[in-house]
Formats: sequence, C-alpha cells, structure tokens
Amino acid sequence: MRIIIACEFSGIVRDAFRARGHDAVSCDLLPTERPGPHYLGDVRDIINDGFDLMICHPPCTHLAASGARWWPEKIELQREALEFVKFLLNSSIPKIALENPVGKISTAIRPPDQIIQPWQFGHGETKATCLWLKGLPLLVPTNVVEGREPKIHRMPPGPDRWKERSRTFPGIAEAMADQWGNL
Repeated sequence: MRIIIACEFSGIVRDAFRARGHDAVSCDLLPTERPGPHYLGDVRDIINDGFDLMICHPPCTHLAASGARWWPEKIELQREALEFVKFLLNSSIPKIALENPVGKISTAIRPPDQIIQPWQFGHGETKATCLWLKGLPLLVPTNVVEGREPKIHRMPPGPDRWKERSRTFPGIAEAMADQWGNL
C-alpha cells in the first residue's frame, strides 16, 4: 500500500508502516528526525500522487482547545488552519486518518469519529487525541496500561516543547500500522 504521513517530521508513524512492508513516506516542512523516505515540503505538492492511505497530523497551534484563550487574536490564522484541515479531509485519497487534540475542528468542521489516549496503547500517559476518519475503522486499543499521568500537559516551557508534544506515541503508530495497514 502507498501511504503518506502528512505533517510528520518524527518518522514514527512512517517507520511503523514501513516495518510492515508498506511504501510509506513522511512529509513535512521540517526535515525528518529519522532516516527514511521523507518529502521536505508542502503536502499539497504531492497529495495527488496516488496514495492509498493518508495519516495526517496538521499543526494544532491555532486549533487546540489548550490555546483557546488566544483564539480571539488568531481569527485569520485559525481560518487558514481550518481550511488546511478541510483540504486534507476532502482529498481524493480513499483512506484518511486526521489526528489533532480536542479543539476547534470538532465545532467548525465536525466532531471526531474517535478520541484515543496513549494509555490504551501501552503508554502510561494521558493525552486525548481526536481522530477524524474516512474509509477506516475505529482504532482498537491494543495494550491498556495503568499509570495515566498527564506528562505531555505538564512539560515545562522551552524552545522544543511543541516538538516534544507533537510526536506520535509509538504504541499508537504500531496500532495504526497493524490495523489500518491490513485493509
């Protein structure tokens, strides 16, 4: 299966699919952190290149509920972010999963199909993650664990905080590759 992982610099989801034999490429405006197929640029440049599945992680900077207090100052930025989300969801790729935190997408576009947590996939942390799905089933939890701490939420401020918060948990990436890579 040809798979594009849009807005992913980490390579975590890409590598989970590649480990299962898929032709997966990540795409981001940032270079990849891991060696592997990566398109450095805008996903809009390659979205129509014949992919069967797209998993996208559009930036949540202007969309996440955690930043709602700044929304009145970001009306135009938020409008652009929502247009990008609509573009991704309305692409001609037959199977799509769009991931984002709880936030503006739910009210401006539509509610998510599913909300998952890292502790459902082997990580003892909380971080509600919404999934908007097209042509895909709900993701089934694979390893429910105890210890549910909000480590991501409690990260101290710093220049790379946004990067650390945006990485997909490996257990979630593995579940995506196992469950959606076999369709």
